[in-house]
Order: sequence, then C-alpha cells, then structure tokens
Amino acid sequence: MSKKANPRRVGETEAKAYARAIKTSARKLNLVAQAIRGKTANAALAELDFSKRRIARDVKKVLQAAIANAENNHQLDVDRLVVKEASVGRAFVLKRFHARGRGRASRVEKSYANLTVVVREQDAAVKQEQA
Repeated sequence: MSKKANPRRVGETEAKAYARAIKTSARKLNLVAQAIRGKTANAALAELDFSKRRIARDVKKVLQAAIANAENNHQLDVDRLVVKEASVGRAFVLKRFHARGRGRASRVEKSYANLTVVVREQDAAVKQEQA
C-alpha cells in the first residue's frame, strides 16, 4: 500500500536542476540565463566561466548539477546535451529600512530569485548537421 510514483515532469531525454533563493534580483539573473539558453552544455559552461557577472558562478553550479543529473540519474550522453530551458522567477523580498535625514526612513528591498535549468539530449543527426 505504498504511494504511486510521481510521473516525470520532464521528457525521457531531459534532466533538470534548480536553485532556490539565489541572492540577486530576477532581472539580473535573467541576463546570465539568457546567455546560455539554446547552447550546448560545453559552450554554456565556457560562457559562464568567462562571464564578469558575480551570479554566473551560481548559474554554473546549477548547470553542472543538471548535467550530473542527466549523466547519473537518466544515463544521457553528456557530449550531446543542450540547454533547453533556463527559467528565472522571483522568490521572496526582504524589506529593510535605511535611516535618512530629519527622522525619515527609506525602504530597501533585498531581492532573491529562483533558477531552473533543463538540459536535453540532442539527436545524433541534429548534432552532425550543426558541425
């Protein structure tokens, strides 16, 4: 009398990884995620290695986790992986205040974001056409 297994939320040739509560705004994170969408896994890792943005290190960790999930959990070929999706969403916002002159205060919002990376195994025929 055990529970039924949850169905896979991604396809048979896909794997995903996500990070929650990354300390940056979703807008800044989306700029880095946009740079890797649609690229091969190796090209995306190289792009993140040389990115000047601080958040690129966290995005690289999530991408490496997705690649590891594809290899170890779903037995996909690492050389044929492509970043199918890199979606960014808003998480919570910490609201703080900043003391100003004359007894006033300003609101400071410290934003957090969520990141989901889905990698997909390309067909061998498609990979040969691109080469």
